[in-house]
Amino acid sequence: MGVADSGVVRGGQAAPDLLIAGAGVAGLWLTVKAARAGLSVMLVEPGTPGCGASGGFLGALMPHSPERWNGKKDFQFRALVDLEDEIARLESDTGAYCGYRRVGRILPLTSERGRAEAIERTADARANWGPRFSYEVNHTPDRSGWPDMLRAPHGVVCETLSARLSPPGLIGALLSRLAVMPNVELRLGAAVVGIAHHAHEARLSDGSSVSYGHVALANGVGAFALVERAAGLPAGSLGGGVKGQAALLDAGASPDLPLVYDDGVYVIVHENGHVAIGSTSERDFDDPSGTDDQLDEIVKRARKLCPLIKHAPVLRRWAGVRPRAVGTDPMLGSVPGAPGVLAMTGGFKISFGIAHRMADCLVAAITGMEGPETPLSFAVDHHAAKAARKAAAG
Repeated sequence: MGVADSGVVRGGQAAPDLLIAGAGVAGLWLTVKAARAGLSVMLVEPGTPGCGASGGFLGALMPHSPERWNGKKDFQFRALVDLEDEIARLESDTGAYCGYRRVGRILPLTSERGRAEAIERTADARANWGPRFSYEVNHTPDRSGWPDMLRAPHGVVCETLSARLSPPGLIGALLSRLAVMPNVELRLGAAVVGIAHHAHEARLSDGSSVSYGHVALANGVGAFALVERAAGLPAGSLGGGVKGQAALLDAGASPDLPLVYDDGVYVIVHENGHVAIGSTSERDFDDPSGTDDQLDEIVKRARKLCPLIKHAPVLRRWAGVRPRAVGTDPMLGSVPGAPGVLAMTGGFKISFGIAHRMADCLVAAITGMEGPETPLSFAVDHHAAKAARKAAAG
């Protein structure tokens, strides 16, 4: 269903089949996927597309650990596998470059217990990841000094599933794609501030209203309050923001080096040889976009972990607030008691790896076409139930 044949008309003007709040990685993927499916789409964004939590430069695409397999882990695994082809199609359609490469990952082992647990996970990886990707425990990494083996006295895990991409590159490619889609309208300088779901109408921050067939709340941390009001839930019950800080170093490193991850520290080499380092996870903060000594400490730890970047100058420092739902899993799907209202938020640290698959789920829900199965733990009512239990426990 395109713009011309939309079934909803208000004031003589066709309403979009899908109104999307937020032009971060989630909203942009949803716009492209919905438009490909023939839906007319209006995407609204108060700032610059990708300027919020999607505006960083880490780009790490890492799987959850392969043991204790569940719906979330399976969803993310399939998304990480599919993303390679999704990126290739996007680059072919636009001529843009997303900086994607499946480079694998190294995890230093700092104790004998950690090594034993990692060895046990190898069987889980074979069972759940299949034969295409490996998860091995080695005495040393393939590349000397990456990481420093003094930081890995009990060897390393080497896995081949992890990848990386350039967040600015992906955001730019998605924008290029939707710019030439005739059934897409990008409306900047406005935000969804209220929803009258019985009337299928959204109120925007510029004072205007937009009628819609469905509305998807993909505006990061801001989506939680809109979902709460639509579902009649207590304010602040469904989730909030976690601040992260990162740095970009001019290291001239080889772009085929694997990601290194150790106890909350990420080290990611990008195609241009720059190295991204992150990240903090701050629940309490005064300045959502400011960097401070917490980032300095992360950079210091990363330099010790990987001596290759010991003297590399810092090019950029970044901070942003990422959406984390109360149930810790992403929040995806219909909002209970609010017909036509959909949630797409809470990806926290894994949004860049799963947003395209989350978009497939919502497009399938709108159109009735076949799509991926949404894990039960992603459902809004699952998060609401967890919030209620948390409130009851005091």
